[in-house]
Amino acid sequence: MSLKQNIPTVPLSRFIKHSLEILKNPLPFHHKNFEEQGDVFKLKIGFKNSVVFIRDAAFAEYVLQKNQKNYTKSKIQTEDLVKYVGKGLLTSEGEHWKKQRKLIQPAFHKKQLENLLESIKSAILLEYDKITPNKVIDIFPILNDLAFQTVVKSLFSSAANQEDINRLQYITEQAQKMLVKELRQPYLGWWFNLSGEIEKHIELTNEARQILKRIVNERRASTIKEDDLLDMLLEARYDDGNAMEEEQLIDEILILFTAGHETTSNALTFTMQLLALHPEWQDKIYEERLALKSESDDLMDLVSQSKVCQQVLEEAMRLYPPAYFIDRVNKEPDTFNGMDFEEGSNLLFSVYEIHRHPKLWEQPNAFLPERFNEGSRKFSSQYFPFGAGPRKCIGNNFAMFEMIIAVSELVSNYKMHPEFDDIDITPLITLKPKNAYLKFEKRN
Repeated sequence: MSLKQNIPTVPLSRFIKHSLEILKNPLPFHHKNFEEQGDVFKLKIGFKNSVVFIRDAAFAEYVLQKNQKNYTKSKIQTEDLVKYVGKGLLTSEGEHWKKQRKLIQPAFHKKQLENLLESIKSAILLEYDKITPNKVIDIFPILNDLAFQTVVKSLFSSAANQEDINRLQYITEQAQKMLVKELRQPYLGWWFNLSGEIEKHIELTNEARQILKRIVNERRASTIKEDDLLDMLLEARYDDGNAMEEEQLIDEILILFTAGHETTSNALTFTMQLLALHPEWQDKIYEERLALKSESDDLMDLVSQSKVCQQVLEEAMRLYPPAYFIDRVNKEPDTFNGMDFEEGSNLLFSVYEIHRHPKLWEQPNAFLPERFNEGSRKFSSQYFPFGAGPRKCIGNNFAMFEMIIAVSELVSNYKMHPEFDDIDITPLITLKPKNAYLKFEKRN
C-alpha cells in the first residue's frame, strides 16, 4: 500500500525506537504524533506497510456513514478474530453480514429487550453481593463477571450451569489475550505457530463451541419457552423461511460473548471510577432514582427515564471509549479533504482522540456529564462510542439498559470513594481499566 505524499509520515525508525512503550500503551505515542503532524498522519510499521491514523471526526463520519460502501473492516476482524469467534455479525462483511444483521436485528429491538430487564437486574444484584462495605476492592473483576453473567442470563436464562458459564468466560478471555499478543507482536507470529500457542487457543475455542452446541440442543429439545435471546435466535427466519444453521448460530453467540461483555465491563468500571472522583454526580443519580421509584416500579420506565444516569454514562464513554479505535480499508481509491488514498489503505480512526479533540469539545479532558443534557444525538457527528453508520453496534440499547441498571442499583445502595490517584488504562483490543480500587460505604 502506498499513499500520495500530501499526508505527513512518521518514519519506521521512530516506530521501532518506541516499540516497547507502544507495546505497553500506544496512546501517548499516537497523541504526540497527532499534536506534531495534525489530525491525519501515516505511520510506517514496516518496509512496505503503513497505517493512516486519524482523529478527524468529519473523516470518520465520511468513512463510517456517507461513503461506507467503499470501506470494509480490516484483516484483524475479518481474518485474525474469525479463528476464535467465527463469522458472525462483528467479523463478517458484504452480503453475509447484511443477511445476518437483518435476521438478528429484531432480537435487539427495545420492545424485545424489555422482556430481559428483570433477568439483567437479577444477574447484576447477584454480583453486587460480592461487595464488602468499608473494604478496599478492585471493582473491575466484579463488573467483568457482572457483564458476562448478564450476557449469559439474557441469552440462556437458566439453561447454562455455573461450571459451563465459568468455562465459557475463561475461554473467551483467553482467546482475547492471545489475539492481543498476535496484534501487538506480529514479528513473533512464527513462534506463536511453531510453539502451538495459536493451536492451543483454537482448541479452547472448539471446547466452547461444544458447550454451546449442547446448550442449544437441550433448548431445541425442550418444550419450555424462555423468551430469551436464544429463543429469539432459534425462531428467527431468513427471507426464504429457513432458520440459522447450527455453526452460524454458535458463531453469533460467541460474538455476543466477546463483544457484549468486555466493552460493557470496561465502560462500567470507568464510570464507577469517575463517580468516585465526583461524588456530587452520585448524589444526583441517587436523587433521580428516588424520584423515579416514587412514581413507578416498572423497570422499563426506570431505565428509559434515568436521564442523569445516562448523561454520566455517555460522558464516561466519551472520556474512555471501550472501542477506542475503529479500522477500515478502502475497496477503491478515495479522496477526502484533498488527501488521496489508494485502494487497500489501512485507516485507523482514534475514537479516544476524537472524543478529546479540543476543537470539538469544551474542556475536553474534564468530566462534565451536563454536556449531554440533551442526549448524545447533539454530538452524533463527533461521538462514536458504539461506532456509526450501518455497522453501529447492534447491542447498543442492550448495553445502555444494562449499564443504567448497574449504575443506578449500585449508587442506590452505596457511596463510592476512590482509593486510587488517577484513572489508569491498559489499551488492548478494547480500552481496559487498571487499578480500579474503590471503597464502598453502605447508604442508610
